[in-house]
Amino acid sequence: MNTTSDMPDASQTDNFREEVRAWLVENCPQKLRDLRNGSEARCWGGKQWTFDSAEQEKWLERCIEKGWTAPSWPKEYGGAGLSAEQSAIIKSEMDHLNIPRPLYSYGLTMLGPTLLKYGTPAQKAMHLPAIAKGEIRWCQGYSEPNAGSDLASLSMKCEDKGDHWLLNGQKIWTSTADKSDWIFAMVRTDNSHEKKQMGISFILVDINTPGIHVRPIDLISGKSPFCETFFTDVEVPKFYGPDNSSIVGEINNGWRIGMYLLSHERGSLGAYTLDGRGHEPLSLIDMAIEEFGRNSEGQVDNPILREKLASAQIDEAACTALAEHLNTQINDGMEIGAKSSLVKYSSTQTIKKGYELRMEIAGLSGTVQNGNQDLNDTTLAQNWLYSRAYTILGGTSEIQLNIISKRLLGLPT
Repeated sequence: MNTTSDMPDASQTDNFREEVRAWLVENCPQKLRDLRNGSEARCWGGKQWTFDSAEQEKWLERCIEKGWTAPSWPKEYGGAGLSAEQSAIIKSEMDHLNIPRPLYSYGLTMLGPTLLKYGTPAQKAMHLPAIAKGEIRWCQGYSEPNAGSDLASLSMKCEDKGDHWLLNGQKIWTSTADKSDWIFAMVRTDNSHEKKQMGISFILVDINTPGIHVRPIDLISGKSPFCETFFTDVEVPKFYGPDNSSIVGEINNGWRIGMYLLSHERGSLGAYTLDGRGHEPLSLIDMAIEEFGRNSEGQVDNPILREKLASAQIDEAACTALAEHLNTQINDGMEIGAKSSLVKYSSTQTIKKGYELRMEIAGLSGTVQNGNQDLNDTTLAQNWLYSRAYTILGGTSEIQLNIISKRLLGLPT
């Protein structure tokens, strides 16, 4: 199989796509392909992870051997050394065949790209292979009770104690912290700077370190991946080995690193669609057809709803085109920076609109909840309630609009 970064002509791309499709068909267990490509088929990995089935474990093992959990990463870090274009082909073929990703991880989508850009060779060698193999699960320590959208106001202390750092403070909305092994966090290492973005560092911490306490947060939807994470006199070694600092990049200059990571988080949110994230048994259009039937022209037999669906689909198509355009820029080595806010805002508005339309179609029957807090077994009502969270997590929609107006449009503050 061709693994070079240059793909000069369409025939080479087509050949690669055919090879990918053949390998996926041969190696992905049929049981996984029969599931909707949503949370019920997801493998998150980590020390606490229990596989849902032997097929899920087998699928992960085969992709690890192939380097396809992180196909664009260098081979020495557990990847396959493929180009961004080749990696995109693998993902698109998985989607086409209804094959779930072998591994989902904030390490893959956020920390990994950040370490590839800013990490030392020793930091990469320690953390990246473990992420690619699903051995370590990471969570994100950014928001605090008084520093959410205004993240630069974070106050969690990180004090220099000679041979170690001493952490005290609290993080909130730390998704899956109760199931994670390590946490990457932005912390305050210096309070003397007038500009609050200065004096912040980016640190990597074993979440099982004494003094760290994690408490899950219940939401109105009855399901929640969110937690509060408390740090009380937590001693973090300055180095995990030679050239392997617990701090990524320069001390007091972690804001730039944290914002680079956010561009990957916000860009990855562009996968949100009108059909949510695979939780529902029917697509939005199929749900509308089942409820109202078709007219003589084969359209949804409800003109008002039909207009709303068409408008929503146009917005979704525009969001998808925007995400693909920015992904192309990333693949060309460009840093998209504040442009990631465009994708974050539009995609989260899309998923919210999708659930609003589902509730409109379902009527009163859509309000029934089962009281089950299992993320893989929830009702339409619970998913609708949770859809509001998408416009908050990763930066609220209001903050994204502010970023767009100031940094992209140059409007006055």
